[in-house]
Amino acid sequence: MNGLRTIIDRFDGRRVVVFGDLVADVFVYGEISRISREAPVLILNHRETQVVPGGGANAIHNLRALGASPLPVGIVGDDAEGQQLLRYFADLGIDISGVAVTKSYRTPAKTRILAGAVHSQRQQIVRLDSGSALDDSKARATVEQKLKVALKDAEALLISDYGYGLATAEVVSRIRRRSGMAATIDSRFALLDFSNLAAATPNEPEVEAALGISIGHDAKRLEWAGRTLLRKLKHEAVLITRGKEGMALFQRGKKTIHIPIHGSDEVADVTGAGDTVIATFTLAIACGASYEEAARLANYAGGIVVMKYGTRPVTREELIEAVNGGAQ
Repeated sequence: MNGLRTIIDRFDGRRVVVFGDLVADVFVYGEISRISREAPVLILNHRETQVVPGGGANAIHNLRALGASPLPVGIVGDDAEGQQLLRYFADLGIDISGVAVTKSYRTPAKTRILAGAVHSQRQQIVRLDSGSALDDSKARATVEQKLKVALKDAEALLISDYGYGLATAEVVSRIRRRSGMAATIDSRFALLDFSNLAAATPNEPEVEAALGISIGHDAKRLEWAGRTLLRKLKHEAVLITRGKEGMALFQRGKKTIHIPIHGSDEVADVTGAGDTVIATFTLAIACGASYEEAARLANYAGGIVVMKYGTRPVTREELIEAVNGGAQ
């Protein structure tokens, strides 16, 4: 545990570029009033609306909460959600010069409606997604140029691909040939497109979709999947997150490391957990951690964040407390 704590102590000020899809997570909270006479649906009294960083923006938020100096590179629309994300970052002291604002683009937003009684925990009843894939070559070129500038003064690159068309394998390949720094990838739908990076951190359903298999509780299938991804992607490591089953770390020439879930397996909310995992994992690598050390820290962070409701980051203090209080 002393080794992990030493790594956390190196987090302060580390400059990690986050290139990818900046999403606004919108939470609309309401108290149940009655059943509508117009349709069999709940009528809610609106209490509060919160807009917080989601997707790649959530990875940025987590890096900042852990003490790093993240450098966002991405695009937002000239809309309310985009402006709210930029203000959120600015209030946290995050450099937003790498974020382009484009009128032709709508900031992706995931609006969750949560309902409950006055003194109960509100539950999500529906989600409304908005935003479309980027289709603006000029804006794409602008962002790629911003990425080149940001990488000149960075220690690691985190790529967050939520399928909105900005973080493509072609752009990443061109940039990587020039920078040569450690790069990690979290891709929702195109995992196999991103090769020759340091590591990927897919969750088990993403692995199953990419390889066309079902893993379940089959240890042999999990092993096959991890080794197949390593071979296909040509990464140095693949960290598969498995929910209540913890994590499995695959590395070239080394035995698979299975890490049990940190904390309780009674999960409160998995929203944004993948962003927390890759942020912690990448930051640890930027500090000189081994892949196993980075995975164990990411496991602690993931175990903390799934006990929080909504999209919220893990703080440096929370991670230190978890490391000091447990062993893996």
